[in-house]
Amino acid sequence: MRKTVTAGLIKNFVFAGGLLAVALAPKIVQADNISDAMIGAYKTSGLLEQNRALLRATDENVAIAVARLRPVVNWTLTAAQSYSRTNTGAVISQTSSDALSTGLRLDWLLYDGGASLLSQRAAQETVLATRQTLIDIEQQVLFSAVQAYVNVLLQQDTVALRGNNLRLLQEELRAAQDRFDVGAVTRTDVALAQSRVAAAQANLTESRGDLLTAQAVYIEVVGHAPGGLAGQPNIPRRASSLDSATSVAVRNHPALLSQQHSVKAAELTSESTSKSLGPSVSFSASAAYSDPWGSTGGTDTSSTSITLTQPIYAGGALAATTRASVAQVDAQKGALISVQRSVVQFVSQAYVVLETSRASLVSSNERVRAAQVAFDGIREEATLGARTTLDVLQSEQELLDAQTARVQARANQVIAAYGLLSSQGLLTAEHLGLAVEIYDPTLYYNLVKDAPAYVSQRSKDLDRVMKALGKN
Repeated sequence: MRKTVTAGLIKNFVFAGGLLAVALAPKIVQADNISDAMIGAYKTSGLLEQNRALLRATDENVAIAVARLRPVVNWTLTAAQSYSRTNTGAVISQTSSDALSTGLRLDWLLYDGGASLLSQRAAQETVLATRQTLIDIEQQVLFSAVQAYVNVLLQQDTVALRGNNLRLLQEELRAAQDRFDVGAVTRTDVALAQSRVAAAQANLTESRGDLLTAQAVYIEVVGHAPGGLAGQPNIPRRASSLDSATSVAVRNHPALLSQQHSVKAAELTSESTSKSLGPSVSFSASAAYSDPWGSTGGTDTSSTSITLTQPIYAGGALAATTRASVAQVDAQKGALISVQRSVVQFVSQAYVVLETSRASLVSSNERVRAAQVAFDGIREEATLGARTTLDVLQSEQELLDAQTARVQARANQVIAAYGLLSSQGLLTAEHLGLAVEIYDPTLYYNLVKDAPAYVSQRSKDLDRVMKALGKN
């Protein structure tokens, strides 16, 4: 990693007729490397924050399922007024009454064949599926950071190459003009050199624009300007073989794991739907007090009941609901097959791309070496009159093309290496050992899974966690 040293305090001391310069207390500025880019993306990504919040919302579904197994208590307060008028033909009578009543009612599901418990387990499987989806989103965010970092490096190198090419062409233009002045070449040679210089200036301007675009993308993905970059990153170690990479992906890829949990959730939901067609038993209790206005005393009432309910006929809706739940299971299983095949295909593609990019970089290095030798030779021969200006310009263009291809091949290799990690499910902050506080999805889940009430200590702990998440 490159380090840049800012201007420090320099004092001069003269000893025995000699001058000694000593730099005191230099300030060292650390350049951004690829890990810094991924750390920035991990900390500032709005997409990650969005999906973390969605995961917390999914956690609450477990609490809701748990609450269905608990008694529900409601308090009521009623102010009522009634009026009646009776006309018997001979006598008209009127009565009115006002009353204030309050009461409590308790409803508790005692038995439903296990349907509610199965719904709770389905909600838990959905939580596990959503956690894996969050990891998949994390991989996408980190891979975007890798692409943004590498693209900035690529554009910086391209600008440097095109700037150097412009300087060389300007030198060739001056040399051609000098040879034209002494009659060694024609005006055509000068015009060719001028044309190449103009094209190089246009290409340099375009490359600078591409660099500004890459820097803007970097800011969007990472959350801050790239500043000074530390240069080409180290290539992460790849799998020893395609079979090894595929084996890791099948075990670890979050998209595949998420779909496996989705299949299990669909199966539990289908089973719960079947159980809900059976009998259910519920308990109810109520107590109330009514105080009529304008009279002395009041009325106390209370009641308890146990009710058994058995669905018999609902116009065909019960059978349709059951069939729909079975079809959902089949759909999730079909999706699982598709995801598994996609993961295997992505691993194979990423592995081949990495191998191809490595071979391309080796070839590019050899091409640059040969093009440099050819350019140096042709340029030397041109000074002796054995080569034309066009030969020199063509050789210079070949060297530039070779150098540009090498820079692109180097960038492709880095992206392919991290792409292979992503296809295996290994492009995560935890696996890469990034210096960040890893988001723990179990912290919030453990606080809400038992459906804490507002007055409980766990609910108070949950409030503190939510405040901390809001500050972040």
